[in-house]
Order: sequence, then structure tokens, then C-alpha cells
Amino acid sequence: MTKFADLNLDPKVLKAVETAGYETPTPIQAGAIPPTLEGRDVLGIAQTGTGKTAGFVLPMITLLGKGRARARMPRSLVLAPTRELAAQVAENFDTYAKGSRLSKALLIGGVSFKDQDRLIDRGVDVLIATPGRLLDHFERGKLMLTGVQIMVVDEADRMLDMGFIPDIERIFSLTPFTRQTLFFSATMAPEIERITNTFLSNPAKIEVARAATTNENITQGVVMLSGRKDRLVKDKRDLLRAMIEQEGDKCTSAIVFCNRKMDVDIAAKSLKKHGYNAEPIHGDLDQSKRMEVLAGFRDGSIKFLCASDVAARGLDIPDVSHVFNFDVPSHAEDYVHRIGRTGRAGKFGTALMICIPRDEKNLEDIERLVKHKIPRLDSPIKAAKPVEDKKADEAEKPKRTRRVRKPKQQADAPQTEAQPQQTQPDPQPKPQPQKREPRQNNTNRNRDNRGGGNRVVGMGNHMPDFIGKSFDERRGPIPEPTPEPEPEIVESKDSVETTDVVENTPDQAVSE
Repeated sequence: MTKFADLNLDPKVLKAVETAGYETPTPIQAGAIPPTLEGRDVLGIAQTGTGKTAGFVLPMITLLGKGRARARMPRSLVLAPTRELAAQVAENFDTYAKGSRLSKALLIGGVSFKDQDRLIDRGVDVLIATPGRLLDHFERGKLMLTGVQIMVVDEADRMLDMGFIPDIERIFSLTPFTRQTLFFSATMAPEIERITNTFLSNPAKIEVARAATTNENITQGVVMLSGRKDRLVKDKRDLLRAMIEQEGDKCTSAIVFCNRKMDVDIAAKSLKKHGYNAEPIHGDLDQSKRMEVLAGFRDGSIKFLCASDVAARGLDIPDVSHVFNFDVPSHAEDYVHRIGRTGRAGKFGTALMICIPRDEKNLEDIERLVKHKIPRLDSPIKAAKPVEDKKADEAEKPKRTRRVRKPKQQADAPQTEAQPQQTQPDPQPKPQPQKREPRQNNTNRNRDNRGGGNRVVGMGNHMPDFIGKSFDERRGPIPEPTPEPEPEIVESKDSVETTDVVENTPDQAVSE
């Protein structure tokens, strides 16, 4: 069996590994460390939780033991998809580089640029960053990547899912062609394979397990939940608590995965409301809060971690006994990474999932990817009562009766036959209000009053004569226009007088 002492690591690194309590390397470590120390490019494919981080950290510390970093020019670069994973890589360097004088810098979002610029100006041997923050420093002119000797891309498939592939390609173009490149991933998508063929030169391919396979130490199961659509969300929360209660003392610490950030907050709030020690973690939280929650989950002060997929990749959290998938992952590869948070380092774990009808297609995609059917489990919530029991319960319940108000005479004590009923003078009857007739339109009211008050419904068989006549017949003959009278001409010796005859007006003489 291979031991760390057989891998030609630096003695200071071996001492740090021994102090950390490790003696035997994992298969991915035993396969990746020798070619890395030889200076070759490496393509590592292994299940999550198999020690890929130490597989590149240990040889990097050995290779960077000689040399000195210059200001703003890091000697090595490690790219991680999330802040938490980048911070975890930095913790590994702190653990294994105790005996060396290597310096490191962590470039992630949520931290002041000034503090990060101060570290870069001093010169760092190892630069650990997320792609976005690294390009921000480069565009500000605070960083140069021409001195990078070793470049590592961790969780490359997660980079693809988060849309970082264009940034990765740009960062590759900013580094020297002679660099040594290490690629590590749990799955191998076609896009990742294209990048490895472009930027890796004759890599040593270490594939310790088939891509997208689950750990055999993890017990899996899924509970199918159906019901009314308006109650499914609440029923899922009730089922989650019932599943936790069913596991009992075996559930020492657990991660509850949700697809949406809003559901992460709701699930954590629901668990806390029912007495569970739970906290949420997702991308919308401040970096300080996210690190605080992770630290609390690692030291055991937080028992249940409600998380989005930000905690699904690469986070090495020891002693996670259970993983609960509150939602079925939208991408089948995410299921492999989620359940990989448990059953790490040879330990056993349990991964349970809740599936509602709309997620059945995603469940089929997962089973197609992992090449086996996930066992169906019975719901820990008691089944609904039969219809007969419900009817019996309803019969036992007292029926609600409506109280009838008795008249004043019946309210008195009842009288027997032996005691004749005393006649009392009837009280003066109250005048009853007259019923108002419904308001009618004045036109209808006048129409009803015609013809003796009988309302006319229609004309019946009678039709007035004017309806059958044409328009010209109803209008009658058109009168002929009257001719205008001709003007009267009166001749005289000196002049001719012309008189216009106007109807209903006096004659007017027109003179020259």
C-alpha cells in the first residue's frame, strides 16, 4: 500500500501531513501527486470527498519551496467557483504549509479591495481566487499573471454550471504558455473536455472512479409526496421534520439542500420555529455571515445547515451524518455533489430526498446518470384516516344547532290541562310597514297604465297599416314647385321701369 513517504514530498510537508493525522493517501492523491511533481499537466476525475484538494496542494508546496515571489506577480494560481471553496483551499494551505515560508492571498468577493491589494503588493507565492474578483484586480491594474508557474482549476464542472467558462478562457490567455496546468472535477461535461483539449498539453489522466457515480458508503432513499398543490410546500416541511425525527440519534449533523435561496431561508426558519438548531447559508448573505455559519457548523454549535448549491461543491465538512434534499436538484450532477457532503473519508452516511409530482422527471434524470434506481421509502407521517373513521369522528362531534327565538307568549312556563290557560287581552297590534313596490321606469309605468292597466306584451296578430307601407307611400305625393312670377316691365318715354314681384313684400322700383 502506498504511503505519503513514498511520494517524494518535501520532509516539511510530510511532517505537516503526519501532524494532521493522515498516513495513507487516497487513490486520487496517489495518482495525481507523482505526475504533478514531474511537472506534467494533470486531469483528475474523482468522486467528491476523495481528497482532490490535498492532491494538488501537497505537490504545489513542494514545487514552490524554492524561489521568491515578486510584487503583484503570484507564482501560482488556484481558481475556485465559490467563496467557500476558495476559503477551504486556503485553509488547506495553512495546514500543510506550516513548516515553509510560502505566502498566500485569498481574493474573494465581500472583502475590502484595500486589504487584498496590500497582500498582492507584498508578493505572494500562492494566489487563491474566484474568477470574478481575480479579473476585477487585473482590470484595476493591481495584478499581473505573467509569472504564474502552476495553475489549478478546482471543480471545473461547477465552473461550467455557474457560467465561468468565458472567464476561465480569458484567464488562461493571461498566463504564460509554459505554465503547468492541473484540472480537477467530479464530472466530465463535453465543454470541460473541450477546454482540457485546448489548454492542457499531454495531461496525465487520473480517473479513480467512473464520472458521476455516488459513494457506496452512502445509504440513499427518496420519499414520494403527493397531495393538494396549495398544501405541498407546507407538507414538505412537515415531512422533513418527520424524517429527521425518524432518524433519531443517528442524525448528529445534517445539511438540508434547497434549489432556491428563498426556500433556504423558509426551511431554516421553519426548523428553528420547531426547536431545531438550524441556520441558512446562500449567496445573498454577507461573506462574514457565511463564514461564521460554516465555522459554527464545523465546530458543532450548529446542527442543521440549510443551504443552496453554494455548499454542494467541494466543501470538506467532517462528520456530516445526513444530507436531506428538500428539493430534487434541477441538474442531475448536483445530486452527486450534494450527497457527497456525507460519507467522506471512508465513513458512512445517509442521503434522503423528498420528491413531489412535478420533480419526477428530474428524479428520472438522476437515476439515469447514477445508473441505479434510488430506493423508495415509506413516508414517516401517518397515513390519513379511512373514510369510515372520519364519519365516526364526525358523528361523535356535537352538532351545532341554531337557536330559535321564541315569541314572548311561548317563553312563559308551559301550562297543564288541569290549569286552564288564562286569557290575556291581546296587545295593540303594531302597524306593519307597507311593502314598497319596486321602482319602475316612468316610461314603462305610463305604458302599463294604457288600455286599462293591462301590460302590453306584443302586438299579436294585429299590425298597423303604416308598418306595411313604403317610405314614399307614408310620405305622400311630393308637391310640385310653384313657378316664380315674371317681372312686370313698364315702358316710358325716358326710361324703362322694371318691377320685381316678391311674395308677401311691396313692389320696389328699380331706377337707373
